[in-house]
Formats: sequence, C-alpha cells, structure tokens
Amino acid sequence: MSSSFSERKSIILDLLVEQRSVSVSELAKRLNVTVVTARADLAVLEEEGLLVRTHGGALPAQNPKIMERMQSEKGVKGAIAKAAASMIEDGDTIIISAGTTTALIAKYLLGKRGVHIVTNNTLVLAYARTNPQLRVTLVGGEFRPEEEGIVGPMALKDMEQFYVSKTFIGIDGASVKQGFTAHFVESADLVRKMAEQADEVIVLSDSGKFGKPGFARILPFDGVDALVTDYDLTTEFDKELTNADVRIVKA
Repeated sequence: MSSSFSERKSIILDLLVEQRSVSVSELAKRLNVTVVTARADLAVLEEEGLLVRTHGGALPAQNPKIMERMQSEKGVKGAIAKAAASMIEDGDTIIISAGTTTALIAKYLLGKRGVHIVTNNTLVLAYARTNPQLRVTLVGGEFRPEEEGIVGPMALKDMEQFYVSKTFIGIDGASVKQGFTAHFVESADLVRKMAEQADEVIVLSDSGKFGKPGFARILPFDGVDALVTDYDLTTEFDKELTNADVRIVKA
C-alpha cells in the first residue's frame, strides 16, 4: 500500500503516461486504498493541473510527451528549479521559457513578494494560481501541446514589449560546437528573444542534455550568464562553460 499521497501521486501519473487514462476502480485496486481516497487523490491532482477528471476516472491534462518529461528525473528537476528560484528577489520581473524544469520555478517562489513573471510556459499557471504574490503575463501566439508553450510571430512580437532583470530558459540539448539548442526553430527564435530582453540569462538543464544537441541553435555558451544543473555535468563541459564565463550552479 502506498503510505503517502506523494507516493500515490507518482503511481497515478505513471499510469497516465503508460495508459493515457485510468479509472477510479483501477486506481483503488492498484493503490490498495478505498474508492473515496482514489477520488480524493484525483481531485487534488486536477487542482494542481496535472489531470482532467472524467466520469469514473481521469485523463492526463498535458500532451503524453510532456507527461513523460514531467515524470522523468523529478528529483533532479526539482532541485535545479529550487536553486533557480533562490536567485529571484522580491519585486523582480522575470521571464520563464517553456519547459518542465523551468515551470517548477513558480512552485518554489512561495514566500517571495511582488514577483512578475512573463512567460510562454502554460505549465507555470498550475503553480502560479496558488500563489497570490505572483503576477503572470502570458504572451500570445500559437499553442504547441508537445511543449506546453506558446510560440510563433505573435509571441515574438509580444516579447519585444518587456525588459526584465532575469530570463530563465530551458533547453533541449547542448554541445561544444552548437552551444545551447532546441528541437524546434520557432522555439529557439523565441528563447533567443527572451535572452535579449534581460539583464541576466540563466539556463536550467540537467546534465543529461549535454552532448546531445537539438536541431536549432539558441545561443552559444558565452551568450548566457549562468547555468543551473546537477552534479553529474562532465569535466569537459564544466571546463568549456567556465572558459565562456558561464557561472555554474550545481543543485
């Protein structure tokens, strides 16, 4: 039996990734809890924006690829996002790009006051709605489900209106030759614009993305100020980034 809600939550989300839907009766059996408890768990996860309840069950609230990414390396992503959130001061205006790790920054801003977030990351809303001290400006454009992000010419135009103290960007890959990269050209264009609109540019990424470049280049290593990552970053990349004057924060 799962002894805590956090354990049951992980099992429920894993089932949604594998099966794309789940019933209350199946959950009760899998978790060895009552149907009442299973329904209560689904209600909490719906409130967190992680699923959509249906008659007798639930469906994932996000694209399956996003669900898989949210479940992958959860502990590492949480530590990286928490370290990034500690860089934000009361009254800061910041940009947060699309990404499952970057979205978690909003989760760790409890206690901060007067922070204004400009973002194309729709996952941010699930965390921001529970924190009355956060102000969120969501840019317009085309919604891309596989990124849970807004992209396109309208988003680029909207981003030109803002200037912030810090931009926090997610990446899909990185290499010595290409620098920081994304899977899609439109995403790379928008993230590059986000970087232009800030005094400080901070990349969030687990070490596993290094050595695996994406299709579209975002920025060279020397185009960012800091990287928040985990302790498994290789010596090669540690050296390359340090030579590019990138401050490395390991969480």
